[in-house]
Amino acid sequence: MKETGSDMMIPKHVAVILDGNGRWAKKRFMPRNYGHVQGSKTVEKILEDAYDLGIEYFTIYAFSTENWKRPDEEVEALMKLLRSYLKSCIKTCKKNNMKVRVLGDKSKLGPDIRESIEELEIVSASNTGLNFQVALNYGSRDEILRAMKNLIHDYDNKQFKLDDIDEELFEKYLDTKGIPDPDLLIRTSGEKRLSNYLLWQLAYTEFYFTDVLWPDFTKEELLKAIEYYNSRDRRFGAI
Repeated sequence: MKETGSDMMIPKHVAVILDGNGRWAKKRFMPRNYGHVQGSKTVEKILEDAYDLGIEYFTIYAFSTENWKRPDEEVEALMKLLRSYLKSCIKTCKKNNMKVRVLGDKSKLGPDIRESIEELEIVSASNTGLNFQVALNYGSRDEILRAMKNLIHDYDNKQFKLDDIDEELFEKYLDTKGIPDPDLLIRTSGEKRLSNYLLWQLAYTEFYFTDVLWPDFTKEELLKAIEYYNSRDRRFGAI
């Protein structure tokens, strides 16, 4: 954590479930995709705010393994927006010295999307600014199952002994390998559930829920979440 001039402790890692894009658009009598477009613009602004505040890692839930169940028209629109966002993000990460990693099962995404992800991760790998993680086709249960399969494969190939398996070893098989667990989780739009997001990683995270819809989320709202975080006594199971 980083301490500001006002003695406010800044969480090292903030994870966000950016909910409410569709409802935001509906309130304005616009199609749901309009809300997703505005939501992506909010992401860009909040990333700058987060870095300015001293946050080192910022992870967003962009598309879940369950989101494929949405109407085909909306999924297609989201994939189109994703394609555009990944290309613009390459420019953004160069400009802002931002390192980007994509979490989730990339094999289910289109070939061109996978190519853009690979390019984005390669060109930003040596950047030293904000670490930005995007969860795409991500579900925590899916992540844990994939990790278990890879761990069992390596065990069968005698890369380690049964007694070597502990939390530290298992975490090396997760999508978040090398990334510290979130200190603070923010979910917008009034929903109060995890929705299969970072279940392993959120074991000791502080949760902050707000009724604000994601496109309306601002630096001021981020500061409210950090103020709440500062009010918590994080004991990690101790007294």
